[in-house]
Amino acid sequence: MPSTPPSTPPQQHRVCFLLRVKTEHLVEYKARHAQVWPDMLQALRETGWHNYSLFLGEDGLLVGYFETPDLLAAQTGMQQREVNARWQAEMAPFFEALDGKAPDQGFFQLEEVFHLD
Repeated sequence: MPSTPPSTPPQQHRVCFLLRVKTEHLVEYKARHAQVWPDMLQALRETGWHNYSLFLGEDGLLVGYFETPDLLAAQTGMQQREVNARWQAEMAPFFEALDGKAPDQGFFQLEEVFHLD
């Protein structure tokens, strides 16, 4: 009987993005992210957000990085979660220039130009 080869995990795409946190909210922004709601963390994992990190500069520049098999599916999946609507509503006032978009939809995505594995 032929053996079934082990399944390979889906290819992960690296996503890097920028946002800008209002400088008067830096301390509170960091405090909120030190205690992200457990149901928000679970929703991110379940919808394909992996290896997710945020880096914040003193000037408010926020650099985010995560890996996902499908960015559109990951974003769409989170849009369908009630916990995400609550989280985005709470986080929106912390950011500059979202033009009415939620933070998870209003970020500026960067192009990957180099990767060393």
